[in-house]
Amino acid sequence: MDAKLLEILVCPVCKGPLVFNKAAQELICKADRLAFGIKDGIPVMLESEARQLAADEEV
Repeated sequence: MDAKLLEILVCPVCKGPLVFNKAAQELICKADRLAFGIKDGIPVMLESEARQLAADEEV
């Protein structure tokens, strides 16, 4: 994931910062506990496509 792109992208729900999880290829919003997948190098920033993080899942 390009560092410049990561600086620009924010959570579409709360407009908060995102954390890149390289192993899972996801952008994570800690505030909303949502994980946005990255497909073919393109972040899918749709709330309806986001994965809800489990309560025991670390961010």
